Amino acid sequence: MGAAKLSGMQKQVLSLYRGFLRAARSKTTQEDRKRIETIVSNEFRQKSKEVDRKNFQYIEYLLRLGTKQLDQLKSPDMVSISSIKVATSKT
Repeated sequence: MGAAKLSGMQKQVLSLYRGFLRAARSKTTQEDRKRIETIVSNEFRQKSKEVDRKNFQYIEYLLRLGTKQLDQLKSPDMVSISSIKVATSKT
């Protein structure tokens, strides 16, 4: 049985996810690496459930935001990341 073909946007999301995991491996302590991997995994999983697959504009925004965050994380000065939960109003 053949695997489903991924769209260009799906490939971009997976590439960004792998980039975060690679950046996590470059951090000095095991604790920092594990924290980054956990936050990244949770964020991607959460967004995959919350964001409508057809909302391309918002997905592109998240990809740009994620790319900027990844660039910051790649910096040798950046040791770790944190996650902030922002409540959005439905009104």
